[in-house]
Amino acid sequence: MQYSRLSHLARAAGRKGLSLPRPTSRRTLATESSKAILDVTPPYTKLVKNLAEVRRVIGSSSGLTLAEKILYSHLDNPAELSGLTSIRGDAYLKLKVDRVAMQDASAQMALLQFMTCGLESTAVPASIHCDHMIVGEKGADTDLPKSIAGNKEVFDFLESAAKKYGIQFWAPGSGIIHQIVLENYAAPGLMMLGTDSHTPNAGGLGAIAIGVGGADAVDALVDAPWELKAPKILGVRLEGQLNGWATPKDVILHLAGKLTVRGGTGYIIEYHGPGVQSLSATGMGTICNMGAEVGATTSLFPYTKSMTDYLAATRRGPVAMAASQINKDHGFLQADEDAKYDEVITINLSELEPHINGPFTPDLSTPLSKFKDAIKENNWPEKLSAGLIGSCTNSSYEDMSRAENLVKQAEAAGLKPKVGFFITPGSEQIRATLERDQTLNVFEQAGGTVLANACGPCIGQWKRTDDVKKGDSNAIFTSYNRNFRSRNDGNPDTMNFLTSPELVTSMIYAGSTTFNPMTDSLTTPSGAPFKFTPPTAPTLPAAGFERGNLSWTPGRVVPHPSTPIAVDPTSSRLALLEPFPPFPAHNLTSVRVLYKVSGKCTTDHISAAGAWLKYKGHLENISNNTLIGAVNAETGETNVAYDLDGSSMGIPELARKWQKEGTTWLVVAETNYGEGSAREHAALQPRYLGGRVVLAKSFARIHETNLKKQGIVPLTFAEETDYDRIKACDEVDTVGLYEMLMNGGKGEVQLKVRPRQGEEFTIPVKHTFSKDQAEYVLAGSALNLLGKKAKGASA
Repeated sequence: MQYSRLSHLARAAGRKGLSLPRPTSRRTLATESSKAILDVTPPYTKLVKNLAEVRRVIGSSSGLTLAEKILYSHLDNPAELSGLTSIRGDAYLKLKVDRVAMQDASAQMALLQFMTCGLESTAVPASIHCDHMIVGEKGADTDLPKSIAGNKEVFDFLESAAKKYGIQFWAPGSGIIHQIVLENYAAPGLMMLGTDSHTPNAGGLGAIAIGVGGADAVDALVDAPWELKAPKILGVRLEGQLNGWATPKDVILHLAGKLTVRGGTGYIIEYHGPGVQSLSATGMGTICNMGAEVGATTSLFPYTKSMTDYLAATRRGPVAMAASQINKDHGFLQADEDAKYDEVITINLSELEPHINGPFTPDLSTPLSKFKDAIKENNWPEKLSAGLIGSCTNSSYEDMSRAENLVKQAEAAGLKPKVGFFITPGSEQIRATLERDQTLNVFEQAGGTVLANACGPCIGQWKRTDDVKKGDSNAIFTSYNRNFRSRNDGNPDTMNFLTSPELVTSMIYAGSTTFNPMTDSLTTPSGAPFKFTPPTAPTLPAAGFERGNLSWTPGRVVPHPSTPIAVDPTSSRLALLEPFPPFPAHNLTSVRVLYKVSGKCTTDHISAAGAWLKYKGHLENISNNTLIGAVNAETGETNVAYDLDGSSMGIPELARKWQKEGTTWLVVAETNYGEGSAREHAALQPRYLGGRVVLAKSFARIHETNLKKQGIVPLTFAEETDYDRIKACDEVDTVGLYEMLMNGGKGEVQLKVRPRQGEEFTIPVKHTFSKDQAEYVLAGSALNLLGKKAKGASA
């Protein structure tokens, strides 16, 4: 393949409005026009029929929420709900999903797992999106070909697997997974899984879209029912209408402050109320996207006119017509009038002011009017070092056009940005449309750097070219969704403040974090005061969306089973998987505490991204970053673990040493362990290195499931104060764990702890195992169980 050269030429041609001959030998999936995109209309007739059967089975006279309608209509066997007195928060739902989407970093491990199943094609439509492995540095025309060349082995692997199994392959440069899904696949009433935590972005078009690990995605790809503990439903009632500087981003920034990063765990957030009708589809997508930051299973909106308009604008008029008809006939795409929510929060959009969240956590929410004081009270930097807009959260035409409006205001006043300004279009469709409408030209004339249509700095692929060095305390403003320490540029002292693209854009002209564009003025070169007016822009382009470079867009696909998938045995990037050993036929004994974690421990802490993304397909190599961001609760050090003899080393090094010595181990942690991305490597890596148990005060939903899928036992303290009693290098025996697993998740578990100093003690612990999840652990992993069942079926 001549991936680097041809992709670079194609992009250059696309940016100049030229036509480049289509490659015929390099690609086989993107050789048809986008008219060949698969029909994405959900099977509404089937879903409505299934839902009617569910209503008959549960015999409930009360109404259903929209989330329940979509979930229940996708049940594999509605009869399993028969006789249940409580569903929300208690029952396990076995669901058949409509679609799977995978981003390039997580798709590698998902496909390596799928390949072991021996199937010729996926059971449901699926897509691969090359967005995470593209660096943001000097600009798209330089960064994209360089990233393609540097990741050629991985992109070739993903493309060949896509061809073999009939998966749509969106090439590097095509855009960010969630923006592409919103533009092409999302639809009201759809249920999909995505191997990325921000998959709920599709809820902006009324879909149930859930972020999962690769093993969960494999369930759907092999036509196995996907299991989900029925979430509770948090209703967020929106009243009034946004005005002035307030944006859809501020809805979720404000809500994150109310709920915290744990408040949505176990819930679906369902927006409703009169204020919903005033929001654009992409604005609703922004709100749903960041629902991941409060731990919600997913978020969604009821069907609105703005969804109809967006579907029509993105060439899916027939989907809009079908959705409108099914909603008119059956009310399928909205909650019943008598639906009841487990909790309700009301937000008056008319009174909502802009918010800024951070640093280091997305739930530290501050209204703009109070942010200047917060800067001074917390001794945060008053100087801004960079402003970045775009990402999967805020890269719509509306977002970029409103930012453009502000740039034009400033330019007309003679002002220039005082700090670096970086723009990330969410997709090639967005980029091409912004280029046609001169928006990108406005940004570039102002000194902005337009990055590739990819995740870039948001996921840690940012190579800074300014004078900020690692260890320098500095502040950046971004329109991103996540701001954990070290996430964007690898510098633990970079403070990322999350806000709307509009506030980011205004801030770059002040160069100060204390600037408030609603009240403050800037001084123009002539000495006159200048004050921004609230930005305005259309929600959709008047001239329609441009398609852009079609060579990055897949057409219809059919499986080609004879396609070879080459994995070089000497590769440092890709390696075939070996099955994990099954659970022993007894309780675990002498499991040693490898590390006791203090404070926040996200999937970024457990399996860092950035430069480590290149090893996503090689479990041996990426395991070298296991828990390297975790803080030692006993010493305050990061990635410093101690062996029995008092010698210190990195956490992965000690894990490997104990593994070689035949010692299994566990990790002890605090609240919301594993929050953040859907990164299943954060479960795979500890399992690979000999980990068997994680004991925490609480878990993030996706990570807890990922641990079970890979054969690790997640347990929580029955009494959180017991966290203080356990130390590193203590030995632990499980009591009742094996019996609970053999009994399909039923039974109590205790841990017998033998401290290095002091007397033995026993503590009670809790678990959330279902019957299927217990079987995963007993088999060694969910993949082992799938293989076992497949062999049994073919025998």
